[in-house]
Amino acid sequence: MNIGILGAGKAGTSIARAALAAGDAVRIASSGDPARIALIVDVLVPGAVATTAADAVRDADLVILAVPMHKFRDVDAALLAGKVVIDVMNYWEPIDGLVEELEDAPEGTSVIVQRAFPGARLVKSLNHLGYHELEEDARPSGAADRRAVAAASDDGGALAIVLDFVDRIGFEPIDAGSLAQGAALEPGSPLFGARYDRDAFEAILQSRLAQAA
Repeated sequence: MNIGILGAGKAGTSIARAALAAGDAVRIASSGDPARIALIVDVLVPGAVATTAADAVRDADLVILAVPMHKFRDVDAALLAGKVVIDVMNYWEPIDGLVEELEDAPEGTSVIVQRAFPGARLVKSLNHLGYHELEEDARPSGAADRRAVAAASDDGGALAIVLDFVDRIGFEPIDAGSLAQGAALEPGSPLFGARYDRDAFEAILQSRLAQAA
């Protein structure tokens, strides 16, 4: 696959390494001149290409949205139209400042992101594990200690693509349902930052969704 990553921070570069290890081609962009991140990409993600946001997204089969949460509206919505996009962002008030629409988001922040990018085929995933865990916890398919990673979306086709990507980078893919149900993957949930196998993860997810119903 061709993977376009918007955001050259710790999450973006970690996902880039995971994608490269799975055999994907990776282009990474941040705001501004690609020359600003060229050295970072060369050192942290050898094999990836530092480029502009437009170039990273243009031929991408999958786009990773990994910018700081308070800056997601700086991304040109037109770039993401028709693209399968993984929202890996989390809202943290100490980092993002107080953003009232994100602070009070009972359906989760990805529903707000989807409204900002109405043409994107948005999937919430990879936000509930730490960037360093992408490499530490990756396991081959069938491994007894394989960690579960969920994805949530209102677009079944996009969800299938992301679940396949999750599997290929070394995690047990879990269908978490609709995009709004992705709130169960956000900070404050027992699923956030915790290591579970498929059975344990699905049990906690269903309990969480039942409580929210």
